[in-house]
Parts: sequence; C-alpha cells; structure tokens
Amino acid sequence: MANAGGIEAKELDLVGKVELRIALTDSDAKLETILNTYLPPLLLKLASNNVSVRNKVISICQHLNTRIKAPNIRLPVPALLKQYKENKNALIRHFDILYIQDGLPRLSISQRLALLPNLVNGFHENFHDSTRHTSSLFNMFLKLLHSMTFPPRGSADDFTLRDNLGFLDNAEDAQFLASWIGKLILFSPNPSIKRLPGLSTEDCNFLQLYDKKETWQPEVADGLNIVETKVVAAKFLASGAFTDAERFLPALYASSDTNSRLSDIGDDMMKRAVSAVCLEDDAILKQLFGLYLGTRGTDGSLPARVPLQVKLLALLCKSKRATSYTIENIQIVQEGLMPSTQAHATSSVMVAQGLEASKLRTQIFAYTNWLARVSDSADIDLVAPNIVSQLRSYIESQGWPTCHKQTSGPRIEVSSLRSLGYESIGVLARSSAEKLVLDEDLDLLRWLFDSLAADSAGRDVSLSIEQALSSILGAFGGDLSPEIVESLEHLLLHNMQRQPGDDEGPGFKIIRSTRFTAVRYANRCLPFQNTKARWINVLALSSSANERREILDEGRKGLDPYWYRMLNPVKSANAKYEPSERLKYRLPRLEDLLEQFFGKDSVWNSTRSPGLPLPMADAYGIAVVFCCNVLYSECLSHAAPTIDNEWDRRLATLIANDEMSRQSVREYLHATAKEHRQGSAPETLLRVAFKGMVASEGQNAILCSACLLQLCSLSTDRSVGIIVPSIALLHDSIVSNDKTVRQVGSRLFGILGSHKDCSQTELQRMLKDFDVICRGWQEAIGSGYLKIHGAMLARAYYWSRRAFRGQSTTLPHKELSVETDVDMILEVLNKSHDNTLLDAATVCMTELSISGIVSPKSLAPRASLSDALKSLGKSAEKGNESAIKALGSFGMQSDEDTAEDAILRQILDVLFGLHGVREPTVQFSIGEALSYVVVGWESKALVAALDVDTSLPPSPSRSLSLPWVLDRILENCKTTKPALRQASAIWLLAMVQYCGHLPTLQGRLRDCQAAFKGFLTDRESLNQETASRGLSLVYEKGDRELKEDLVRDLVGSFTGSNVNMSGSISTETQLFEPGALPTGDGSINTYKDIMSLAAEVGNPSLVYKFMSLAANNAIWSSRAAFGRFGLSNILNDSSIDGYLAQNPKLYSALFRYRFDPNTNVRGSMNEIWTALVPEPTTTIDQHYDTIMSDLLRNILGKEWRTRQACCAAIADLVQSRPAAKFEKYIGNIWTLTFKVCDDIKDSVRTAAMALVRVLIGILTRGLEAGDSSTKSAGAMLEHVLPFLLSPSGLESPAQDIQSFSLSALLQIIKKSTKTVLRPFVPDLVGRLILLLSSLEPEGIEYIRLRAEQYGVTGQQIDDARLSGVRGSPMLEAIERCLDFLDEVSMQELRRPLENAVITGLGLPSRVGGSRVLVSLATRHNFIFKPHANYFLSLARKQVLDRNATISVSYSAACGHLARLASDEEILKLIEHCRKLYFDSDDERHRVVAGEIVFSLSKYATDRFNALATEILPFVFLAKQDSYELAKIPFQDTWSESVGGSRTVLLYMHEIIQLAIQYLDSPRWSLKHTAAFTIAEAINSTGGEITNSTAKVIWPGVDKALNGKTWKGKEKILQAFIKFVRVDNMVTQDETMRARIQEIILRESKRNNTAYRQHALSCLAEYVELRESIDLAEDVYSIAAPIIKDLLAGSDEMDHDMQSGDLPSKTMYGLHPSEGQVETQSWSRPANRWDREEETLANAQAALLRSINPKTHSNQDLSTHLSRALALTERTLLENGCRNVHNAIYEAQKSLCQKLEKSLSRQDLSEAMVALLIQLVKGLSKSQDQVEQTRIKAAEVAATLAPFSGRSEHVRTALIDWISSARTHERSVLVQQSLDRAQRAISVV
Repeated sequence: MANAGGIEAKELDLVGKVELRIALTDSDAKLETILNTYLPPLLLKLASNNVSVRNKVISICQHLNTRIKAPNIRLPVPALLKQYKENKNALIRHFDILYIQDGLPRLSISQRLALLPNLVNGFHENFHDSTRHTSSLFNMFLKLLHSMTFPPRGSADDFTLRDNLGFLDNAEDAQFLASWIGKLILFSPNPSIKRLPGLSTEDCNFLQLYDKKETWQPEVADGLNIVETKVVAAKFLASGAFTDAERFLPALYASSDTNSRLSDIGDDMMKRAVSAVCLEDDAILKQLFGLYLGTRGTDGSLPARVPLQVKLLALLCKSKRATSYTIENIQIVQEGLMPSTQAHATSSVMVAQGLEASKLRTQIFAYTNWLARVSDSADIDLVAPNIVSQLRSYIESQGWPTCHKQTSGPRIEVSSLRSLGYESIGVLARSSAEKLVLDEDLDLLRWLFDSLAADSAGRDVSLSIEQALSSILGAFGGDLSPEIVESLEHLLLHNMQRQPGDDEGPGFKIIRSTRFTAVRYANRCLPFQNTKARWINVLALSSSANERREILDEGRKGLDPYWYRMLNPVKSANAKYEPSERLKYRLPRLEDLLEQFFGKDSVWNSTRSPGLPLPMADAYGIAVVFCCNVLYSECLSHAAPTIDNEWDRRLATLIANDEMSRQSVREYLHATAKEHRQGSAPETLLRVAFKGMVASEGQNAILCSACLLQLCSLSTDRSVGIIVPSIALLHDSIVSNDKTVRQVGSRLFGILGSHKDCSQTELQRMLKDFDVICRGWQEAIGSGYLKIHGAMLARAYYWSRRAFRGQSTTLPHKELSVETDVDMILEVLNKSHDNTLLDAATVCMTELSISGIVSPKSLAPRASLSDALKSLGKSAEKGNESAIKALGSFGMQSDEDTAEDAILRQILDVLFGLHGVREPTVQFSIGEALSYVVVGWESKALVAALDVDTSLPPSPSRSLSLPWVLDRILENCKTTKPALRQASAIWLLAMVQYCGHLPTLQGRLRDCQAAFKGFLTDRESLNQETASRGLSLVYEKGDRELKEDLVRDLVGSFTGSNVNMSGSISTETQLFEPGALPTGDGSINTYKDIMSLAAEVGNPSLVYKFMSLAANNAIWSSRAAFGRFGLSNILNDSSIDGYLAQNPKLYSALFRYRFDPNTNVRGSMNEIWTALVPEPTTTIDQHYDTIMSDLLRNILGKEWRTRQACCAAIADLVQSRPAAKFEKYIGNIWTLTFKVCDDIKDSVRTAAMALVRVLIGILTRGLEAGDSSTKSAGAMLEHVLPFLLSPSGLESPAQDIQSFSLSALLQIIKKSTKTVLRPFVPDLVGRLILLLSSLEPEGIEYIRLRAEQYGVTGQQIDDARLSGVRGSPMLEAIERCLDFLDEVSMQELRRPLENAVITGLGLPSRVGGSRVLVSLATRHNFIFKPHANYFLSLARKQVLDRNATISVSYSAACGHLARLASDEEILKLIEHCRKLYFDSDDERHRVVAGEIVFSLSKYATDRFNALATEILPFVFLAKQDSYELAKIPFQDTWSESVGGSRTVLLYMHEIIQLAIQYLDSPRWSLKHTAAFTIAEAINSTGGEITNSTAKVIWPGVDKALNGKTWKGKEKILQAFIKFVRVDNMVTQDETMRARIQEIILRESKRNNTAYRQHALSCLAEYVELRESIDLAEDVYSIAAPIIKDLLAGSDEMDHDMQSGDLPSKTMYGLHPSEGQVETQSWSRPANRWDREEETLANAQAALLRSINPKTHSNQDLSTHLSRALALTERTLLENGCRNVHNAIYEAQKSLCQKLEKSLSRQDLSEAMVALLIQLVKGLSKSQDQVEQTRIKAAEVAATLAPFSGRSEHVRTALIDWISSARTHERSVLVQQSLDRAQRAISVV
C-alpha cells in the first residue's frame, strides 16, 4: 500500500509540474512550445490506476481548453495521432481525438496532408476497437481529402500513391476505407431517418458522427458539404491508392448516383473494376444480394435505390452462380413486381414509380430470362413456379385479359413491360416444364392461349404471347401422360373453334385467332398417330379461301409424315432406333382416323346421304387422300416407300404402277372383305370418297374421285357394292366440265354399272340418257361436246367392264348394243374434227380393244377399219398419246402374222414410224404401246388397266413379236439419226421395264446393257438419263451373277479393258460442246484434253479406269446419269469398293472435283462421292492431310477451273474441321489464297475472296473464343492484315469488298487480345488513319466545292464529315488498337503516326490523325509523355491547313498535347502563335492562333496558368482584334482563364508594352488592335490607377491618340478621358497636364463628323473635370463654329480637310489585308440627323461646361456667359431635338451650381442679373418638349433659386416661369419638380 501511495504521489507530482509550467506561460508561443512537449505525455497519465491522477489530468485539460481557444496556438497533432494509434486506452484515445480535432484546422495544408498516411493506417483495426472514435477519424480523413490534389491517373505519382499511404502492406485498411467511401456515396444526411437504402442504422450513425447534426452542414464552421465530399472521395477512390477490386462496389454505387459529377467518375471506375472481380465469388454475390434486398430488421439497411438496383441486376445477369440463390431471386422478382398499393403497406420495400419502375422491371425481366437460361435444373425448379406466379399476378394486376386504360405510366411502357412479362413466363416455363407446364389441367398453357385470344394490350403484346407459347413448345417433346394428352387435345380443339368477336364470358371477348398456334402445338406436341392432332390439321385447311397462309402451310405439314419429322427431329443420332421415337412417328390407325374424320360425331358423318352438301368442303379431299395414304401404308407395311419429301408421290406411284404393291393392297382389302364386317375401314373410305366426289367441286372432287377409282380397282365386288346403289349420282360427274372428273366418273360408271348388284332399271335409264346425248355429236356446240365426251366414255367403260367380268355385251334393248357404240366411235374417228370428241373416241377404242370387244376380226366386216387405223395414225403423229395407246390396244388383239400386210405388222410400222415426234413423253407412250402389242396382258404397263374384281382376260398368243421388236429396237440404237436414236433408247427402256420379267428379254439383258452404255456418252441429257435408268433396270432384273458381270462390264467400258463393248472412249471422243469450258486460248473438248489427271493421281492406269468419272467425260459431267434411279445405285454396290481402297490418292482428286465450276461436273461428282463414300466425315478425317496437300499443290495450277475448285474445296475443308486439324497449314493457306485473290480470272478471284471470308470468320471466332495460340494467331494476322489493308481489300474500288474488308478488320481488332494484336498496332494505326479518307464517298469533295449550289455551306458539309469521322467504326478500331500499346510499341508507332499525320490526304484522314494524337495524350498519357514534345511540334505544323475544320482539329490536338509537353515546347507553341498573329498578313492565321491558344487554355489549364505571364498579355491584345472570327477564340480564352477584369492590373506592364510595340506597325489592323488594347486596359482598371500604373499606361495612350482619325478611335479617346479622371499624376505633373489638354483640344478640332461627336463629348467631360484651368475661349473657338454651322444646315465634307489630315483607309472600309474599298463609307451613317443632333448636343454641353467662374473676373465671366447663352438661346429656338435640349439643361444646371458657389459671397451685377433672367427665359422653350426635358428644365430652375434671394428681378422671373409652367403642366413628375423649385425659392 505504501508503494502504491508513493507511485500515486510521484504521478501527481509530475502532473503538477506540468500544470505549473502551463500556468507560468505568459504568451501563446510559449504555451504552444509547452504543449508540443508535454501534452501527449500528460494525456498518457489518463491510463493511471489512480483516480486522483486521472482527475488531475482531466482538470488540467479543462484548464487547457480555455487557454487554447486562440486559433494561432498549434497543437501537437502528429504526436497525438501517433499516440492514438499506439495506445488502446479508451480514455486516452478520447482526449487524443478531441485535441486532434481541435488542432487539425490550425495546421497548414502540407502539414495536414502529411498526417494522411498515419491517419489511415490501422483504420480497420481502429474500427473494431471503437466505432465512435473511428467515425471521428473518418470524418477527419474526409476533411483532409478536400485539401488533397490528386495526381493524374496513370502518372508515376499515381502509381506510388498506394505505397505512400501504406496500403501495400495493409490491404485491409484500403478495403475498409473503400467500403466506407462507398457507404458515404450512398449516404444522404437526414436526422429524421435512421437508416437508408444500402445503409443500416449503425452505418448512418457512423457517418453522422452519432447524431452530430452539424457534421454535414456546410454553413457551420466545422461542417462538410455532402455533395462535394462525395465527389472528392470518389476522385480519391479512382486514384492509384486502391486496386480495381477494392473500388468495385463503391464505383458501382457512384455510377448509379443521380449527380452526374459523381456518376461520371463511377462509370469510369466501373469500366476497369468489373473485370477485376469474379462474379462467381460467393462473397461478392452475398454483398450484391444484400445491397439489393437490404438487411431485414428494424436496424438493417433498406433495399438499394432503384438506379442501383438496375445496375446490380445487370451484374447478376453475368453470374451463373447467382442463379443458385433461389430465395433471393424469388424475393427480387416478388418485390420488383409488387403492386404499389401492396408495396406501400410493406415499409421495408422501396417503391419504384414512373420511369424508374419501368427500367427496374425491364431489368428484372432480363434477369428472369438469365435465370431460365443459365440455372441448373434443380435451382430453376425451385424458383420458376414462384416467379411465374408473380409474373402472372403482375400482368393480371394491369387488367387481364382487357388491359386497364387507367394503368399508371405511359402506355408504351406499360405495353412493353407486359410483353416482357409474357416472354419471361415462356422462358421460365420452358426451363421448368415439369413444374409449370406438364400438369393435368395445363393451367399455364391454357392461360397463355386465353391471353393470346383476348389480351387487348396491342399487337406487340400478342407477339410476345406467341413467343412465350413458342418457348413452351419444347416442353411437350417427350412422352406425355394420357391425361396431359387428353387435356392438350381438348385445349387445342377449343382454340381451333374460337373466332374473333366471340364472347366467352363477362369481360372475355375474343379479339384474335389462336388457330395458327393451336396447329403448331398439334404438330409438335402430339404424336403423328394422334387422330385429334390430324383433325386439327384438317380444321386448319377447312377455310382455305379466307385462312392465313401460314395456317394453311402448317396444316399441310401436319398431314405429311416427312414434314412432321422435320418439325420434330430425332433428339440424337440413335434416336431413330428407339421405340419411343418410332411410336411418335407412326402413322395413325386407319380405323381411328376414319372415326375421327368421318365418324358419327364428325361433321363429315359417313352414314349421311352422299348427295348432301359438305361442310368444310375445302379440306374434305385432303382428308380423304390422307386416309387413303394411311390405308396404303398399312397394306405395304414391309415395302412402304421411305418417308421423305416425295413420300406421297412415291406411294401413289407404287399403287398405280407396281404390281407387287397393288397385289398387297388387293390382298389386304380382300381379307378385310372376307371378315364380313359392317362398316369396315375400306368400305367407309369407299363411301366417304364417293361422297366427296359427287358432293364437291373443283380440286376436292378431283382428289376424291382419284382415291375412289383407286380403291374400287383394288377392292372386292362385295366392298364396291356398298356404293353401287348410288350410281345415279355419278351422272353429274360424267357430264362435268372438268375433264379429269368426267374421265374418272365414266370409268367408275363402268365399274359400278357392270356390278351384279347394280339396278338394271337405273342403269338402262342412264345408258339411254347417254345414248341420247351421244347421238347429237354432229350438232353439238360448246359445252355439248363435253357432255358427249363423258357419255361416250361412260358407255365404253361400261361395255369393257362387262367384258372383263365375262358378262354378255348384248342387252334386251337393241338400241343399247355395243355394235351401235362401235359404229358411232368409228364414225367419230373418221368424220369428226373436234379434239374433245376425237379424244373420247380414241379412249373408247383403247378400252374396247383391251377388253377384246374390238379386234381386227370384229371390225373386219366393216369397211371403216382401215380408215380408223389411218385416223388413229394421224392423231398419233401429232403426239396424241391416247391415239398411240389405242393403236397398241388394238394391236394386242391382232393375230401374230409375219406377212407384210398383216394388221399387226401395220400397227408396229405405224408405231415405229413415230420416232420423229420430239416429245419424250410421247416416246414413252409409244414404248408402252409396243409392249401392249408384243406381249398383251403380260405387259406390266397394263397393271392398272384391270380395275374390276376378276381374272385377266385372254389375249392372242405371241412368240415371235417380242424378239422381232427387240431386235429392231437394238438395231435402231446404233443408228446415227438423232431422233430415231433417242426414240429407240426410250423404247428399249420401256421394253425392259414392262417386259423385263419375261424369259425372252431376260436372255437379252446383256445386249440391252450394251445398248444403254452406248448412250452414256451421248451429249443429250435425255439420252444419258434414259441410259442410266435402263442400266439400273437391267441391274435390278438380273441375278447375282449377271449383276456382277454388269458392274464389271460397266467399269470395263470406262477403263477400255473390253474393246468390244460399246461405249468405250477414245482420245478424240468429244466430251463437251465447243466453248463450254473456255480456257482463254481455246476450250476443253476431247478426252485428250484431260489426260493431266494421270500426273495428279500418280497411276496412269487409274486414269483410264476412273478418270471419266472424276473429270470431264460426258458420262459423268451430266447429272442426268445420276438421277433418282441412275448409275449411283449401281456404283453403290460393294463390288467396286476396292478401287478407292486400293488407290486413296483418288480421294483428293474426287474431293476437289466436287467443287468444280461446271455445274454438271460438280453435281456428278457429288453423286459419285455420295455413292462411293458412305461415311464422308470419317473418310475425310482419315485422308485429311492428303486432300489438303493436294488442294494446296493445285491452287496455283495452270487451269483456272482447278484453281477455283481448290478455293471452294479448302473453304469447305477448313469450315468443317477444328482449327487444330489445319493449324499447320494455315500459313500456307493464307499465302496461297492471297496470291489467288489477284488471279486473272474473275470467277477465281471471287472464289478466293469467298475463301478469305471463311478464313477471316475462322480467325475472328478463334480470337473471340481464345482458343488460338498467340503464335498461330500472329502468323495468321501477318497474312491477313496486309491483305485487308491492300488495294484488294479496303482500297478496292468494289464497294462490297470494301465493306467486307472493313467489317473483317473491325472484327479482328475487336476480338483480338493485346498480346496477339500488339505487334501489329503501330503499322495498323498508321494505315487505318490513311484509309479513313478512302472510305469516304467519292462525291463528297465535289459537293463541298459546289456547296452553294445545294443550299449549304462548305463548313456545314465539313461539320457533317467531322461527325462521320468521330462516329466511324474505323476510328473506334484505332482507339482499341491504342489501348494495346506499351512503351515499346509506342516507340514503334512514332514513325507510322508521323507519316499518317504528314501525308494524309482528305479531311477524314487529317482529322483522324489529330484525334489519335488527342487520344494518346488523354487516355495513354503515361506511355505517350516521352513523345509529346515531338508530336506537339508536328501538330504545330498542321494547323495552317487550308481547311478550317482540319486546322481547328489540330489546334485542339495542340492543346491536349501541351498537357504532357515541356515548358520549352509550350513556349515555342506560344511563340508560333504570336508569329502567326503578328507577322502574317492572312487573317485566317490570326484565327488559327486564337484556336491554338484557346485549346491550350481549355485542355492544358494547369500548364496555361503556369505560363500565364507569357500568354495572357498576348491574349488580351488579340481579343481586341477587329476581325470577329479572330477575336472570338481569344475572348473565350480570356473569359475561361481570368477570374475578373481586375486581373489586367497583374499584367498591365506586359500588356501596354506589347501594345506600344505594335502601335507603329505598318498594318492598320495591328495598329488599331494595339490601340484598342490600351483603351481596354484602362477600362479594366475599375477606376483605380496608381501612379506606377499610370506611368506604364501614359506612353501608350499618348501614342495611340496620335495621328488622324479612324473607325473606333473614339474608344481610345473615351478611355483617355477615363484615364484622366482617375489619374493623380495629371494634377501633379505640369507637362503631362499640358499634353493632355493639347490632345483633348486637338481631337476636338477634328472635322470627321462621325468622330467629332465623340470628341466633343470627351471635351465636355474634360472641362468639367478641370476646374482649375480656363478653357472657355478655346472651347468657344471650337464649339461655336460647329454650333453655328449645324444650325445653319451646313453640309461640309466628312474628313479633316481644314486640319490638314488625310482620310483614313479604314474610314472607307479598307481592310489592310485586302486592299479593296467597300461600296459605302462607314463615315456616312445611315441616319445623318442623329449624328448631327449628337454633335450639336455635345458642342453645347462643352461650351456651357467650359465656363469656369473661379478663373474669370466678373466682366470676363459676363462676356463668356453672354456668348454662350446667346448660342444656347438660338439653339433652343431653332432646334427642337430633345437630346440637344436635355444636354443644354444638364449643362446649365452644372453651370448654375458653379455660379452659385463662385458668386455666393458677391453681389450680383446688373449684367449678371440680366444673364440669369435670360437663362430663366430660356427655360420656357422646354414646354413643348417631352416629360424628361421638362423635368430637367425644372431642375435648372431649382438651381437658380439661391439667386432669387439676391435679385428681385431674378425672383420674379423664376416665379412667373414656374407659375406658368405649373398651370399648363399635366405630368405629376414635372409638377413635383416645379413644386420643389417653388419651395426652394420660398425658402430663400
């Protein structure tokens, strides 16, 4: 205890000694010294364990607080701050803070800033120790920032700032400080609000110094301005003290601030900070979400303000990790879309209104799209339902489906947000289909369909709804449950039935159709076998006349299995083998389909009477055809055609022509009939087809009739019997105007009429009706022929079908006999000339002949047989196919007879004689007819001829006809006659096709093959195609051994191994038409021309073996040989695989020829490639190097076709492979490609440019993806950049090449990294600058030179050109190139940039060069600074360009460059400007000088201010220039650089010396400018001129006034008077006073009328100023003559003739630089009278003011007054101008005041009294003047009042005048003035 007591006493003793020292100090300086030493240690005693010690220290501090109030006492702030940082004691820290706060303002700025490193050191730790103390420190820190000057960004000081502040070692402090600066940016002082957006209660307290209200009150001594503090803090944040990552969040806050000063800084920081942080970092994301949503609780932060929320969402849209924050994401959408009423109820939610709300919600929708696209499935499943629910509520809150008209906000914004809402719903629903879409009720989908149908918000919204529905389409791609399928079916059917205008309930009116979307859903969401989906397709086609085209197209696609597969492609390469996919693409079951289309619940109920009109008739025929196709597909389940784009055509062809297919269908239908099922599918189909035929018209009738005929021909009699009772309904079809309907109806009449169940009564009635119609064939006209045509056909078909069925052709009624009809037919053939009747007759002959009714034997008794044959022959010669078939049918019933005159031989001769008909289809008909003749019913051509359920009828036996006909055809194939040769080829094809199954022809297949091969070399494409098809048929019909032999022979014929085979090729075989393939000096014609392939392949034997197939042989150069059934089918056989396998070099040649310029060669090679290379991708990968090497070797070949093909082939090869595959070739590819770009052949150049486009596309994509190595990318750029900048690129005269090159170059620059592009930047920048002008339209310079003709000025055009340069993408590319510069590349850029600046032609290039200099000086100043001096001197030389725009641009560049240049270089620049201004005679040079100086002051302000002494005097002088364009930039410079007019005093000496220097200039403009400068300097002094200043000014003003008058000299004289008025030297220096008087009098004597008025005014002012001198006589001698002359109306000349002065040049408008006289002298003003009045007024004023009573005796005074008053009285009498009167009365008032002072102690003489009375009388002249003049007269009377007491006469005169004036005066103001004068008299 004793020890403790001793310590306490010792401590108290120490403290007491300090207290004593403090108490003994008797001055502030001593106190300051004591405190510097003892205050910090004294405060340390606050940590004592003894309370008494602590209390003692506190009491001392209290005493100190009263002693240190004097502001001159400086406290030891650095020591106290250090002590605070090192000591943890709260009490010590508290007092340290108090004294630091008190002492900080007393320090100098440098001392304060020296504290900054120590102040910020440990901030982070201090905050955790005490938030209150730290808030005070932070406040001090903010105050220090206001005193801080931040180094330029990128400078060396900026780079070292972080180290100087200690942030390199204490990054936590930097992070802490950046964080609180960010919070400061969010802060807004408001004592009533405890928390703010983004700031918690604690944050607000910290920034408010814990409720210290004056913290942010700038009017308080210690308060801060919040706005300025935020700005300065943001600038500090942007400095090098912080890293980009540290400033990220504060920069974000600043960029969203409403203050543009702050947001501009924030935007600039954000550009660099965004790339420095990882938005996938959870720590960053938590901060972003916390800031956006706020922290919940009473003390938590509020959600961020809307602008910041928008910025935050934009950042979150770049983070995939952000999508995993499901709760926060839901909350963002929920609060963002919350209705305002609900939001107001939730106090923690910020409510966005108006435009802010629109922007926020737009960004929210963008964020929801991001969530949908990027989120993992688990995350999106969590958020999507909630968000979609919010979106629906948001849309419905605006009114749904009818949008409320009173919705707040602009209508366009509401509509836009509504659209975005729908789109977001669609995207989210697609991403989370299982949760949102695929429910049993399909609630969301139904809601969207309802919205599409009834939303009234407008077209844009409906498009968004359609987009949302399109987005959801993909959700139905998988297997759907039966419940979903059923719901979807009902939904789609319902929407197909909706019509605009329908009402579906209150407020729900349909306004648009949903049919198209419903059809799309049916086609993409439901399997093909779904019958309701197909019914929806039918509904889409049901109103084809009024329906939109896209709906009709979609409906047709839904009924086509090929298009269905295109719309619903397989999901993977193996999907086609999956059972679910096969099930999806399966055709509908026929029974289900018929039930849906034609069931009892359908509008097309098949059980209804067939004669009734059909609803939805437009789609009926299509529905029937689709059902028939489904039926045939079921029948041909194992042999159905491949489903492709020609599936329906192939199916129809099979059913019509293929015997096996028809048999399969027939068996299926017979099997169905045997089951004896009522209403089976085939029978239903027969019934509905019949109904469609008889109840519809046009195309529907045609479609239904075709289906019905096909079904009847394949069905059993039992099935057909169901429509037999309705045979009478065929009558209208038989006599229809449509030929197809008539033919089918007639044939059906034959089928049904010959049926056993047909009613004979009805049948005979119809036959009689037809008989009546036919008998009138000779008298028929118009449509009567059509009816006869149908009736004849009906009867013929009837007889022939009876014969087919084996029924008798004899009827009970004689008039209904077949003989009668035959006779009529023959008569028509022989006598009729109507084509319709002849056609009917030939068809009848055909049908009766094939049925055996008509034959040579049956017609032998008739003499008309030969005539009939002759008639048929004539028709056949005209190409009538019916007649040809009739001949063949008739011939098949003829007996085989070898006699020359036999009927059979005659018919064959007729048919063979038709080879001259050039129509191929006719020749095919002849071949078909030949098959009838030689084999009868065994011909496959008659497969469809038997259309009733019976066996084939017999026909005459044949054994010799086929061999004979075949031999003749084969012989004709060798003929040289083109027509016969072509016809024979077609006939041979027909014989093989229709008779190839017979043994006779089987044995001759090899001969047929040889014949066909002979046609492969034919130049006629038809012959080639025929031969190709024939070879294919020969191949199909032979056995395996024969097939092998055929392939061997085929290849052997190509190789020439079998010389006996027809079709081998010799060296002289002509392969192309002359000129088809020109080479420049000829053309390729023969096989010899293509022998060069041997060298390519390296194996000559392979050339003969396969060259024909790869080069120019006509066999392979025509695509005809590779048609649908051509040689590719043969070559695809495995027997030839060995050739390519053994010779892989052929792949390269074959690949190249696939891109041959010749279309035929290219097409053939593609067919061969497809046939020979089943897996092209694998093959190309395997032989890639071989192919590429071959292409590169041949790309510069001799043949242009090869070069062009190589370009196209390389383009294909590099596009389809990864870059690594061809990376080793890329350099060679570029080199060779650019060589080909200069090819002599235009098409080769085009192909090369196409390859260049491909290569550049690959390059840019690689640069963008970053997958190119720096080395390879650099290698590519070495080739491509010179090309793009060459005459073949940007300098090309072709506009499209220019555009492509520019686009490519911009893409390369945009996508390249700095590492890749930096080596090319120097040269690239220079070239781009020079190219700016080349891209400008050529006519722009022409227009500029003739601008006036177009109603504009050249400057306006240049301004537009300048705007174009500034917005040019080329300049943007240059800027990006500059961003890649470093010190080395900057040095390399120096020479190209210099060259571009010097040699650039045209305004764009010249201006572009200046813009580059500006960019380097502003954005890249650190690396550019060493070169600034050089480029400033370079730019200085460019400012004298003749084009003003270019000159101004380089002037601005000089200003920017001066920021980095040395003082010496800037002084050179100023000197250059002075020379331009003072030494040049060109006015434009003075303008240029002004622009340079203005740019220097604007862009390099600090450098300008540093050299102000050198610059501002020159600027002051130049801004007085009389040339307006030259004066303006100097005036702007002065106003921007000088704080006030008094600044002139600082540079007065320099200004006057400079002006004096040029007062003697021989140039009038400079002399006048110098004089004006002196005048302006005097005027700018503000009325305060010291003696020293006067000494400086006097020589200049004296010199300026010497010489004759000139325009503007009056300004100098007026300034001179001002100088005299304020200068004390005038009263002290006698010499100066005399000189001044001399100048005044001299200038007053000038006779220049324009100048004289001002000189007299100055004279009046001068004599008023100098009361001690007498100038009355001098003034009278000057003024009196002038007054007299003016009163006398004298019109003297306006120049100084009397004084000996010569007229001034400028007086006549002569500009010194021009030497031309203007047409009108300025000395003759527009209003002469105004000038004379002013002169008179000033002369009178000078005369009256010159009378000085102090310097005159009474007599002299009376004399002077008498003269003056006499002239005055005369003036008042003769001149009524108010200005003159005003001047006189003002001067009289002044004179009276001087008289009163001078004569106050003297008696008035009689002469003086008389003069005063005279003066009073003169006042009466004012009565006729204006109010102002009368007031002035009253004031004169008032000044005369003192004299009234000294003279009764004066008094009487005054009273009389006042009384008279008062009586007649009406003006209140004048009356008041008169009353004051009256009172003054009464007082006296």
